[in-house]
Amino acid sequence: MSRPPTFTPPPCARARQLHTERGTFAVLDARPEPTKNPRATVLLLPGYTGSKEDFIALLEPMSAAGYRCVAVDGRGQYESDGPRDDESAYAQEELARDLLAQAAALDSGPVHLLGHSLGGQIARAAVLLDAAPFASLTLVSSGPARISPSQQEKVRLLTDALMAMDLAQVWEAMQAMEPPEETDTNGNAADLRARWLRNSPAQLIATGRQLSTEPDRVADLAAVPLPKHVLSGERDDTWPVPLLDEMAVRLAARRTVVAGAEHSPNTDRPEITAEALIRFWDAL
Repeated sequence: MSRPPTFTPPPCARARQLHTERGTFAVLDARPEPTKNPRATVLLLPGYTGSKEDFIALLEPMSAAGYRCVAVDGRGQYESDGPRDDESAYAQEELARDLLAQAAALDSGPVHLLGHSLGGQIARAAVLLDAAPFASLTLVSSGPARISPSQQEKVRLLTDALMAMDLAQVWEAMQAMEPPEETDTNGNAADLRARWLRNSPAQLIATGRQLSTEPDRVADLAAVPLPKHVLSGERDDTWPVPLLDEMAVRLAARRTVVAGAEHSPNTDRPEITAEALIRFWDAL
């Protein structure tokens, strides 16, 4: 689970609703100073059990560089509504079509697309459906196929728990199992719990299954003529870093490894991550 440094948006961003032809989604919309025209718009998708707040620490430096940044809660994630007991609503193609609708609703021309972990696989699915709305694709700690065996086992255990207990009970069980070094250190325990409780159980079950069964679609993505960027921390137990290195080669993508970061460089080392993202977009 990503742990953002805060759940309070920076001054450059405001929380709002993005209305699309496929429903309404909660977003954080960060814009450059009013005197500056945005160089481009970036659409950011969070990972499994995450939310738009996972990108909070990136919003100020990226908007200061001239980029409008829109971080979104997907269907059934945190502050975006979604069915709580209909797993079919969270099929990958449904979530990918939501993403295409979000890009269209921004009405800003082609957008730079960034997906973290699960968000990266949904972003890939959207690009494979229709790449026209996008100016580039950045995959952050998001691998070529299914997650590692150890993470598959964690997702299986979580799915079993979600089918037997309510979200509050599952949260308490997860907290009891956390090693001391993994507990919240930012004073955000109440916010993290509140975020967890607002997730749709059906969304968590369906997307967890996707992470555990996703096929390798790298060759399909490589055939899409879109600039690509693979960014990760230097350690990752969800997709091993050498696997991400190989994927970048197969995609002919820019490769960035963020020193001192693990599966969530956007929260582990946000300054370095933002600099790498800005360099990529500036070069296009």
